[in-house]
Amino acid sequence: MNNLLHPKTLMAIKDLSLAAKKTVDGFMSGINKSNVKGAGLEFSQYRSYQPGDDLRWLDWKMYARSDRYYIRESEMETSISIRFLIDASRSMLHEDNGISKIDYAKYMAAALAYLAQSQGDAIGLYVFKQGGLFSLASRKDAQHLTRFFYQLQNIQPSGKFTEAIHYKHIFTGEHKRELLVFITDMYEQDKEITKLLEVLSSLKHDIIVFHLMGENELALNYGNYAAVQDLETGEKISINARETKKLYEEKLQQYLSEVRMSLLDKHIYYRLVSMAEPLDKSLRDFLTQRQKNFV
Repeated sequence: MNNLLHPKTLMAIKDLSLAAKKTVDGFMSGINKSNVKGAGLEFSQYRSYQPGDDLRWLDWKMYARSDRYYIRESEMETSISIRFLIDASRSMLHEDNGISKIDYAKYMAAALAYLAQSQGDAIGLYVFKQGGLFSLASRKDAQHLTRFFYQLQNIQPSGKFTEAIHYKHIFTGEHKRELLVFITDMYEQDKEITKLLEVLSSLKHDIIVFHLMGENELALNYGNYAAVQDLETGEKISINARETKKLYEEKLQQYLSEVRMSLLDKHIYYRLVSMAEPLDKSLRDFLTQRQKNFV
């Protein structure tokens, strides 16, 4: 395993764009590149030019030899639009081993966006938190990637998750399929995240949900602390009793199973991500879904 992909090592790089590049370079060096062909990456075959084709992929040497226009076609011929949806509610400030969920989410999104942009995809950013929704429209130029990193870097979580009234119109104005990558801790008080995913699923978008959890949450391990406090409601919960931990573990497994099955029923790809986990698994999942749905 490339040590750079470990969260603690990665987050020591304060420049998101640099961290993203190094992460993707490290990941790509460890896999079979023939499986990740895309625009500008690996040549597959020629085909005749058709009106509306991107002129950047014209092969002028073929034109000189044959006096006909040909397009250099890769295995993933068309680029797609990928929107990154970031949960910026206050619960994303939860920390484990010195890393917050929002920081992990930022570095994950940066790496995935860098990988997407390298394949010629348009990328957009949507940030959900109480009081509204920040949106950066999808584009594919290099300058846009810089804007993406800037907006990502400046996310400051606060309040609860965005109410449905603030986001619905964003997703009903599009008439093409997109890949939506949602990075969240799935913490909701009134099914607001569930309602969002129901809307997105009904619009026939392809969706990946990366569910972030700290190892301390997964194992209910908070050292010598006798209670934890809800970052959004302020409620305190005792964790010092052995019975509490056993009951917690049972309820957690039941909850995770219900979340997974609920999303699978909506044809949404779901993966639980521990914040102690290197990013290579998330990158691989993203790449697999990107190719599976749009080749």
